[in-house]
Amino acid sequence: MASGGKYDLGFKSAAPGTAGVVTSSALLDMYKKMVATYPIVSIEDPAEQDDWATYGALTAAMGSAVQVVGDDLLVTNTKRIQTGIAKKACNALLLKVNQIGTVTESIEAVLMAQAAGWGVMASHRSGETEDTTIADIAVGLSTGQIKTGAPCRSERLAKYNQLLRIEEELGARAVYAGAHFRAPLKLQ
Repeated sequence: MASGGKYDLGFKSAAPGTAGVVTSSALLDMYKKMVATYPIVSIEDPAEQDDWATYGALTAAMGSAVQVVGDDLLVTNTKRIQTGIAKKACNALLLKVNQIGTVTESIEAVLMAQAAGWGVMASHRSGETEDTTIADIAVGLSTGQIKTGAPCRSERLAKYNQLLRIEEELGARAVYAGAHFRAPLKLQ
């Protein structure tokens, strides 16, 4: 975020001295146009990590149609999640288990988000290994979503393969959230 409540989007503009600098309101309008033009269902970190007001405005304007995911805003921290819930700043949590510190804290974060009616996306971290625990966590906590990147490298493919093994093990008990990915607990 640039100074004075403006965002520097990092691209050139025709007006000298305004290279890609927009207000929070203009940023919100830009997201609205993108969602109206393209089949966008999820937006992650749409504003600066402490800009609760812009997150809230975006969620109020589009949260029924689009998942507004808090990553840098929430950092898998239950105190920040509670603030996000109170301010209606977003409607989904990006869960990074190794970001908060313990698996127990991660479970608390997921339960808090789910109790608020939020979606939860279990996420890998950069520099990931072939460890597949995140796939088990995504299924075990009924997140309905996992973020591991395109299956173009072995550390990513390992997680998708684990999801397939879990589905095979569960058999008929496996439930695919599909269009209900934001609220998979309602399917159970």
